Amino acid sequence: MLHVVHHPGYVVETECAGTFPHDKYALVMRMLGESGATMTVHTPEVMPREWLEAVHDPIYVDEVIGCSVPMAKQRRIGFAIDKRISRRSQLSPGGTWLAAKLALRHGYAANSAGGSHHALADTGAGYCVFNDLALAANRLIEEGDVSRILILDLDVHQGDGTAALTAVRSDIFTLSIHAEKNFPTRKARSSLDVGLPDATGDAGYLDALAGSLPMVLEHFMPELILLQAGVDVHVADKLGRLSVTDEGLAERDRFVATEAKRRGIPLASTLGGGYGADRQAVALRHTSTILALAATINESDAN
Repeated sequence: MLHVVHHPGYVVETECAGTFPHDKYALVMRMLGESGATMTVHTPEVMPREWLEAVHDPIYVDEVIGCSVPMAKQRRIGFAIDKRISRRSQLSPGGTWLAAKLALRHGYAANSAGGSHHALADTGAGYCVFNDLALAANRLIEEGDVSRILILDLDVHQGDGTAALTAVRSDIFTLSIHAEKNFPTRKARSSLDVGLPDATGDAGYLDALAGSLPMVLEHFMPELILLQAGVDVHVADKLGRLSVTDEGLAERDRFVATEAKRRGIPLASTLGGGYGADRQAVALRHTSTILALAATINESDAN
C-alpha cells in the first residue's frame, strides 16, 4: 500500500510561465493514479502558526500569512506571495509532517509536495517559502514521536536553509549530496556535505551516496529519515548539472529505501526539485521516485 499526502491547494494555477512548475503536483498525482499502484491519499491541514513560529521568525510568518512579504523577499523566493501561494506554503509543511507520521506507522509515506530546503528563518529563497523539512522534524521531536531525525537531501542544490535552521541541534542530522558549483553560491554547513562536480554521472553519484549514507545511519542511528527526493540531478533537468540518468535515479531510490528498511528506519519523502519545459517528463521522474521507494520497502516486507 502506497500512502501519499496530497491537497488540491498544492496546485496553484498561474499565468506566469516561469521556471517553477506550479502544475507538476497535479501531474504527479495523475500519474500515480494511472500507475496501478494500490494507494491511499491523505489530506493535510495547514500547519498551525505556532508550529511555524517555532522555526521561522514570527515577523516573517506574519508576512506570509498576511500576504505582505516585502518585494525584496519575493524576488529572493522567485514568485509573488498571494493568498493561494500563502495557503499552499502552510499546507506543504503540514503535508510533510503528516507523511512522517504515516511513515512511522507504515514504514514509508510520500508528500506530493515539500522539500523547501532553501527557506531560512526570516525569508524564503529559491522557490521555497517555509522549510517543511525543518518544521516537520522540529515538531516530531517536540511531540516525542522520535528523538533523532536524519534529513537526507538528494536535490541537486544544497539544502542551505535546512542546514542553517538545524545547525545547533544534535538531534537532527543533515546530509546533503549536491552539485558543488550549483545554487546556492554561498553554501551553509550541513552536518555532512558531499559536493559533487558537474557531469558526475551515475557511477560517481551512486558511489558518493554509498560512501556517505550507510556511515551516517550507523553512527547517528536516526529513528526517522526525511528525504528531500529532488529529481533535478537528472541529465535532462533545466537547473541540474550532475548528469544522472533514469537508471541512476532508480538505483538511488532503491538504495535509500533498502538502507532504511534494512535498519527498520521509517522513511518519508518530499518531492523536491525538478525543472524543465517538458512538465510530463519532470512529473514522471517524481512519480517514478515515489513508486521505487514504495516498491523497494514493500518488497523488503515480503522477503
